[in-house]
Amino acid sequence: NLTLVLFSILKDLLSLFNNLGKNFKLADIKINTYFYMRDIFNITLLFFFTSFLHTQELPPIESFEPKDYHGENQNWMISQSSDWNIYVANNQGLLEFNGERWRMYPSPNNTILRAVTIVEDRIYTGCYMEFGYWIKNEYGNMEYNSLIPKIASKMIDDEHIWNIVSIDDLILFQSHSRIYFYNVTNDKFAFIESKNSITKLFKVDNRIYYYVVNEGVYQIKKGKPILIVDNSLLRGDDIINIFSDEKILLFQTRKSGFYYLKDKKFVSWDISANKILSKITIYSSIQLKDKSFLLGTISDGIIYLSKKGDVIDQIDRNNGLSNNTALSLFEDKDNNVWVGLDKGIDCINLKSSVKTFYDDKGDIGMVYDSKIFNDYFYLGTNHGLFCKKVQSNEPFKFIDGTAGQVWNLHIFNKELFCGHHNGTYLIERNKAKLIANQHGTWGFREVPKMKNTLIQGNYDGLNIIQKTGDKWEFKNKIAGFESSSRYFEFQNSNEIFVSHEYKGVFRLTLNDDYTEVIQIYHDSLLGIGKKSSLTKYNEQVLYAFEKGVFVYDNNVKSFVRNSLLSPLVCSGKYLSGKLVVDETNKLWGFSRDNINYASNNNLTNKIQLNSIPIPETLRKGMVGYENISHYDNEKYVLGTSDGYFTIDLSKFKNSAKKSITINNIKLKQINEPDQSIILDKAGDFKFLQNSIIFFYNVPEFKKYVSVKYQYKLKGLNEEWSNWSNISKATFENLPFGTYTFIVRAKIDGNISNEAKYEFVINRPWYFSNLVVFLYFIGLIVLSLIINKMYKNYYKNQLRRKQLKNERLIMQMKNENLNQEVESKSKELAISTMSLIKKNEVLGKIKKELKKSKYDTKNTSSVIKLIDNNLNNSKDWKFFEEAFNNADKHFFDKVKKAHPNLTPNDIRFCAYLRLNLSSKEIAPLLNISVRSVEIKRYRLRKKMNLSHDEGLVNHILEI
Repeated sequence: NLTLVLFSILKDLLSLFNNLGKNFKLADIKINTYFYMRDIFNITLLFFFTSFLHTQELPPIESFEPKDYHGENQNWMISQSSDWNIYVANNQGLLEFNGERWRMYPSPNNTILRAVTIVEDRIYTGCYMEFGYWIKNEYGNMEYNSLIPKIASKMIDDEHIWNIVSIDDLILFQSHSRIYFYNVTNDKFAFIESKNSITKLFKVDNRIYYYVVNEGVYQIKKGKPILIVDNSLLRGDDIINIFSDEKILLFQTRKSGFYYLKDKKFVSWDISANKILSKITIYSSIQLKDKSFLLGTISDGIIYLSKKGDVIDQIDRNNGLSNNTALSLFEDKDNNVWVGLDKGIDCINLKSSVKTFYDDKGDIGMVYDSKIFNDYFYLGTNHGLFCKKVQSNEPFKFIDGTAGQVWNLHIFNKELFCGHHNGTYLIERNKAKLIANQHGTWGFREVPKMKNTLIQGNYDGLNIIQKTGDKWEFKNKIAGFESSSRYFEFQNSNEIFVSHEYKGVFRLTLNDDYTEVIQIYHDSLLGIGKKSSLTKYNEQVLYAFEKGVFVYDNNVKSFVRNSLLSPLVCSGKYLSGKLVVDETNKLWGFSRDNINYASNNNLTNKIQLNSIPIPETLRKGMVGYENISHYDNEKYVLGTSDGYFTIDLSKFKNSAKKSITINNIKLKQINEPDQSIILDKAGDFKFLQNSIIFFYNVPEFKKYVSVKYQYKLKGLNEEWSNWSNISKATFENLPFGTYTFIVRAKIDGNISNEAKYEFVINRPWYFSNLVVFLYFIGLIVLSLIINKMYKNYYKNQLRRKQLKNERLIMQMKNENLNQEVESKSKELAISTMSLIKKNEVLGKIKKELKKSKYDTKNTSSVIKLIDNNLNNSKDWKFFEEAFNNADKHFFDKVKKAHPNLTPNDIRFCAYLRLNLSSKEIAPLLNISVRSVEIKRYRLRKKMNLSHDEGLVNHILEI
């Protein structure tokens, strides 16, 4: 009751504040102050308001903050181009989003851009005192063209374009004072002017309407305004939008709901949503393609109405919306709804086959199992067991006594069992009764041939529980096996398989009364599997781990890999071997990129595999504890770490076939900004322009649709790259050559078209044809030069060799000559010494004879003979001949140098040439040593030698 009272008070405060806010002009800059002040009340109010919506399953919402799109907070009109790109009028400028990246084009005059509409290839925008259109240039970038110069009269001061509508050949630009008509055919303008403020412009059934404050609603007919709704009918309220309902105009007001115009009177549309609509303030709205309505409020988020006016959802900050003020709404070609918010942009996949329940407060926790039983929806989580009525908007309620970890929910004989950390509970509506307190109940299986009996796997083995009368109770533990039994399945009535993640698979043989394990067989060949599981499907026991799905073959008494079912866990990167068999006999597996399931084809009765491309990063489940259960018809519940998903297979279909496009190519250059290049013709780049970035995308805006890209660059690598969610490719320092860049996408597992771009990186100047030709000529010249140099080299080598040989021969000759000279010199020396000895001996004999007392005639004759031999000219001739052989031309040189010398002087010179001492020369000349010295003196005089100049040295130098 206190909550209701506080709720009522806060609602009244908000209503009062909203009424005050109506006095603000939306064009006034103070609107931001109003929004921010209002949010203070709104945040407080939302703590109490719409608590039931906390449990609703909502469509996926992709949120973009200002930091994501690099713009300012507020976002106004939204439109979509023929290539599926989204364009948003932002306070800073025009935003472009292609599904992968945002681009901001600043407002042409740096003012707030509020209006955008796309007609063919032109993107018309309007801002303060400016409007015109953008068109994409050959580089893939937007260029702005102003239409202001085409207006005959100037714009009114402080005009701001709030809306743009196209009809036939006309583009209408609406400000608070005028509506400008631009004829695209003749490029001319006309306008309608109003004294009071024009707040809204509408296009309905190819007719144009607009609302003027304090006047009413006008329709433009034949270029003139005609009042169709007088302001008195509005009772002080404003028109937010006009729709067509079976050719009857349906008016939506800011605070009073919807009205029909009948007989010039406003008739309220009596719908169930009126109670909510009377308490909220509408700012924007659209009618979707299926005729349902979306209403954007100032402080209460978005209201989703059916075409009959029933509230389907309310989406606000409590359940996923980024901001509670919706300034604009737009439905794209994929039926996604884009919301331009007071802060941010949201994309709501309104028609998605996947819906989410998000436990933003963390009260419920991580979901480990779910079941629909007796009109109750149960969630087993790590916080306990929760339930609520099926198809109700009431919050989940905690079931007392179940606090802690819930592992499993199992329906048997119209009774619901809960496997819990504390044991086993029997669940009756919203109450729980502990029937077995053996800790850690993983799961349950029916015992063959025994009624009202279940076997349960626990932390420490297997246990039997049994119903006696109306009471379930613990019967016995199966002795002989103490390992944790999370996964177990009966093979037959007495054989049961147990899988342990760290020990492997065991086959247990039980006794007939299920009290004891009598035999244990460990299948060592199968191996131990990380995140493995064991289950039974179509009466076959399956074991799944990273190597695939294995089926037990009773003939060979072993598990055999099943290639048909293995893709359930092995399609893409392995994540978990967990297999789940649901109530509709679908076998579910979970890979990193997909949720996979196997089902029997009704026509062929064969197993058929299907994939739901929701990657693990979006599922956010507990790996190894994945769970999915049947909810209703083809609707399934998938537990996550913070709530659950619902997947409606009847609505699930692949996205509309979309093409991948290369939207931008840039050249990277050192110390210079990246340079965009023309997209629609082959590239011809300089050698230094060899670093290239390719940007590509598929315009896919669904949150749970997986888009991955793959590319290759022919001329560099013929192999495709790995699949990746990165939508750009960079190549640096490419060598010169011809290349073709090819990229493709995989959308929901389907391969898209291929986008291509061909380009050439030219050779550097030093590899151009002319330079290569010059290189060739230079190479030939160089070869000739080298050849000549080699020839000269070898010729010189030959010449050197010949010279060397000649020197060798000369050396040998010189050596021979030297040997001859030495020989002659030896002969000369020997002959000289012989003469000296001979003369010495004769001199001694003569001397002795003279001393003899016997002076006879014979003695005199002997002395005479001795004298004759001492002066024998024959000795001299012999000496002279030997001397000439040893030292040719010496005598000629002496005579030429000193022509005044006598033969005796020349002979004396020869003795001096032989470097003989005076003592050695004396016997040769048969004179005394003293006489030799005198002879030396005289010879010096004849040669005119100075005092310092040696006689012997002079003779040796001749």
